[in-house]
Amino acid sequence: MKTSFFFLLSVLLLTLSTNASAQYNKSAGQNAPMEAVEVEKVNDKTGQIEKEMVQRRVQGDSYGNAQGSDYDLAVDGAFEGQTIVVLDFYNVLQADAKSALERKGFSVYRYSNAAPEPKELEESLAKANQLWIISSCDPGSTRLSKDHLKVIKDFFDAGHGLYIWGDNDPCLYDANAVATYVFDTKLEGDVPGDQTVTLFEKEGEPGVLPGHLLTTGIEHIYEGVTVATLQPTEGFKPLIYGSAGNLIAGYYDQDGKRAIIDGGFTRLYYKWDTAGTGRYVMNAAAWLANAERFGDVVNPKLKEEKQ
Repeated sequence: MKTSFFFLLSVLLLTLSTNASAQYNKSAGQNAPMEAVEVEKVNDKTGQIEKEMVQRRVQGDSYGNAQGSDYDLAVDGAFEGQTIVVLDFYNVLQADAKSALERKGFSVYRYSNAAPEPKELEESLAKANQLWIISSCDPGSTRLSKDHLKVIKDFFDAGHGLYIWGDNDPCLYDANAVATYVFDTKLEGDVPGDQTVTLFEKEGEPGVLPGHLLTTGIEHIYEGVTVATLQPTEGFKPLIYGSAGNLIAGYYDQDGKRAIIDGGFTRLYYKWDTAGTGRYVMNAAAWLANAERFGDVVNPKLKEEKQ
């Protein structure tokens, strides 16, 4: 019986690994990818020129991040047929961000300024594998009803990705409506930023998380102009600390469910070509697609309907 159990477990783990590896580049999880190159050197004893393979850092861009799409988390086109629904209440998901997501195969279905009726949102999410919510800057109010929040939580509880974007106060009330309802946490404050941070060595230091799928190919990242601070809560781990040492973004990865809460949505449109932004956005979408759990299935509900 024990042998059968461990055999089945090993098959399951192999399947999950295969599901993810089909979408991910070989350098997944590496901030500073290396490459094997052939070099010539003179043998001190014989005087002969010999060739040997050595490891070296791949070529970097002007900000010090690995250059080229091979060093993103996901292979280009890997998520063809998969959809991201975006509730963009501040119209910040512009052409650059949309193009970056499409490069990895995602289609983007975007609602601008206002949320659809809860029933319509539920129907749209049935065809999606993740939801991004970008807060408005309406002071003290939210464009989401309790019925919207229930639809969003049900979607997340089914294992689908959730990205909650806010920014400096007052650009955080929609984000906080969702963050509070689903995770019992929130974004606060208005902290000056506009700096590039590198990898942090310990929690609480300015920088981005090292050695994670989300930060594949990233050693330097732009934090945003002015940012909000994510309040600590159970289940969320630090992803980006700002130059002031405040926690800008955190990620959730438990029980097969994934989410990110981020207090710097200005990165989506301001200084887009600055350190790491495009790659980070693509990595986030690829990670939230949760290939380890779903493989290349867009949404299990769609698969069930077709059977």
